[in-house]
Amino acid sequence: MPGNTFGHSFRITTWGESHGKALGVVVDGVPAGLKLSEADVQKDLDRRRPGQSEVSTPRSESDTVEILSGVLEGVTTGMPVSMLVWNKNARSDAYDYIKDIPRPGHADLSYSVKYGIRDHRGGGRSSGRETIGRVAGGAVAKKLLSLAGIEVFAHVIELGGVKAKQLSFDEIRTNVEKTVVRCADPQAAEKMLEQVNAARLEGDSIGGIVEIIATGVPVGLGEPVFGKLDADIACAMMGIGAVKGVEIGAGFECSQMKGSQMNDPLILENDHVVPRTNNAGGITGGISTGLPIICRIAVKPTPSISKTQKSVDMASMKEIDVEIHGRHDPTIPPRMVPVAESMMAVVLADHMIRSGRIGPDSLLG
Repeated sequence: MPGNTFGHSFRITTWGESHGKALGVVVDGVPAGLKLSEADVQKDLDRRRPGQSEVSTPRSESDTVEILSGVLEGVTTGMPVSMLVWNKNARSDAYDYIKDIPRPGHADLSYSVKYGIRDHRGGGRSSGRETIGRVAGGAVAKKLLSLAGIEVFAHVIELGGVKAKQLSFDEIRTNVEKTVVRCADPQAAEKMLEQVNAARLEGDSIGGIVEIIATGVPVGLGEPVFGKLDADIACAMMGIGAVKGVEIGAGFECSQMKGSQMNDPLILENDHVVPRTNNAGGITGGISTGLPIICRIAVKPTPSISKTQKSVDMASMKEIDVEIHGRHDPTIPPRMVPVAESMMAVVLADHMIRSGRIGPDSLLG
C-alpha cells in the first residue's frame, strides 16, 4: 500500500491504524535549527483529539505525542522528525460483527477488492484517526511558517445546512474555539449544534463546509505548470478522508459570474502592483499573489450511523441489513478544522522551503 507520503522538500509519511498499537508520522525535510518541543505539537493534537464534546466520538484518548528522533536539546537536527501517539482506548470487539460486512460509505469494500484484506477494526488506515500523523506533521510546518509571519487558521462555515455569516479574520481567530462546532458566528453555532443533536437522536449524521485561511503568504509560491500552489492545496485537502470537494477563492461561484465580476482589478499600492479584490483566493496562474489564501472544503456526513442500511455479507454473499455500532462522530467538520489547517501548512512549508525562503541559510540561519 503505497501513497502514505505527501510533499516534496518538506514531506510527511503517516503510519498506524485506528486500533493498532500506535499511530504517528515521520517528517522529512525539516531544516536544522528549528526550536521544537512536544508541547508545540500537543496543542494541535489536543484540538483534534476525540471525546471533547457532544459533537465528537466518545472514544477517550489523551493522544499524547512523543518525539522519537530529529530533535536534540529542543532543536531540530535536520534529520527526520519521528513522532508517535499510542492507542489506549480502542474497543476492537465492537467491530467483530462486521468483519465480513463492508459498511456503506466507508472504504471497506474498495480496500477489500484492491488488497484482498482490510483492517475491520475501526477502518484501519481509512479511519479518521489516521489524521493524528497529519496534525503532528502540520504542527511542525506551522512552527516553520510562523518564522516567516505566515498564519494558518480554519473554521466551520456551514453545518447541516446552517450557514455562518461572513466575518473578519480577527473575529474568526477570536471566536472559533469558543463553540464546540468551531463556528466563529455564535448565533449560527447554536443552530448548528441543534442540527447535530437532532441527527444524533435520529441515528444519523450531518456534513458541512470548512474554510481554511492563510495570511502572510509571500508573492511567488508555486510552480507552473504541474507544481501549481492551488493544485497542491487541492491535492492535500482531497487526501483527507471525508472531503468530497475543494474550492479556492470564489470557487464554484465563478461559474455564475462574468469576467468583469470575477477578475481582480490591479492597483498601485506603495509602488507595487497588487489585486484590489481577492476572488482568486490568493493564487493566480498557480502562483501566490500575496493576498490571503482562501480555501473551502466540503465534508460529507459521517458514514458510520446507527440507522439500518443495506450491505452484503461477503462470507455468505447475501444481501443483509446492517446497523453500525461503536463510537462515532455525529459530524466531522468541527474536528476537521485542525486537520485542514495542518495540510495547508504542510503545502505552504513545502513551497517555502522549495523557494529558498525557509532553510538553514534563510530564516533559520
